[in-house]
Amino acid sequence: MIKIDFKTVAIAALAISAAACQQNVEAGNTATQEDSTSVVKVVEPVYVSDQVRFDTDDPAIWVNPKDASKSIIFGTDKDENGALFAFDLKGKIIADKVVDSLQRPNNSDVEYGLMAGDSTIDIAVVAERFTHKIRVYRLPDMMPIDNGGIDAFVGEKGEEFRDLMGISSYRNPADGKVYVIVGRKNGPTDGTYLWQYELTANSPESVSAELVRKFGAYSGKKEIEAIAVDDELGYIYYCDENVGVRKYYADPAKGNEELAMFGEGKFADDNEGIAIYKTEGGKGIIFVSDQQATRLAAFPREGADNDAHNHPLLGYAAYKALETDGIEIVSQPLNEDYPKGILVAMSEGKTFHLYSMKDILEALKK
Repeated sequence: MIKIDFKTVAIAALAISAAACQQNVEAGNTATQEDSTSVVKVVEPVYVSDQVRFDTDDPAIWVNPKDASKSIIFGTDKDENGALFAFDLKGKIIADKVVDSLQRPNNSDVEYGLMAGDSTIDIAVVAERFTHKIRVYRLPDMMPIDNGGIDAFVGEKGEEFRDLMGISSYRNPADGKVYVIVGRKNGPTDGTYLWQYELTANSPESVSAELVRKFGAYSGKKEIEAIAVDDELGYIYYCDENVGVRKYYADPAKGNEELAMFGEGKFADDNEGIAIYKTEGGKGIIFVSDQQATRLAAFPREGADNDAHNHPLLGYAAYKALETDGIEIVSQPLNEDYPKGILVAMSEGKTFHLYSMKDILEALKK
């Protein structure tokens, strides 16, 4: 990846010391970044997480249904001896929730309400690249319920065609079925890059998976890693890096037609992480990390001009996270630090940045 020298960013308002980056930063605090054409507000993180051991990649967030202030942030530590780390809302590691000894965990996600016998459970899912497995953990106790992992892309022979990268989950609100959608480091250009599996749990201790479809266009230019699902509206979005964002139905019964491709030409280089800020009436914002530009690109969730599949660029929000891969958003208030929700972004330095959505939204309006 292209390295960005943080010292080249001119801070015209308030200089924040390196030590302060590990501590609480006043919510709403922004610096001013000047270039030859404009003055841009750069959003500061509310907190920067504790460091992981190797290389941060992709976050996920579980909202505690009993007390949102005790929600858990998960983040992958990408290495052959990697882990799924767990953090509180101040970015402090929760040691007893960390899953160790994962073989290059790449991306992660959280889903709620998987039917398991006579009850329902929440789950965290992880793409474990070197074993070619989908890992599933029960929340919040982090018990593995996948019987050692679910084999993915079985039968694929191409180089890196089984190396898992992206993963996202989908719960169909109509019937309660839960799925995972996975991508890989490399794959075919015949419209079958992504595979979708339906999860079934006969009890809270065991889950299995069935392949239900193969879909998804791929340009062949770079790779597909970031995948996000809008459960309520029923859409899958994924980044075809160096090309744009592709959109499909999440429900396999609705077919494999590509509904939209957007964001072409709107990124400095790699379009990476995707996360959705949801508001009432099916409205909101699709955020995509513009990796080398240190900013987030924003597109309307509901579409535009009476077309649900028209997603023009709304603007950018600049922030301090560097070379961001994965991002995740929770749209509801969590505590006084996050009155309009939270955005978590991977950053260089083996960390995740924790942002108040209030600050991100205000920066987008500038």
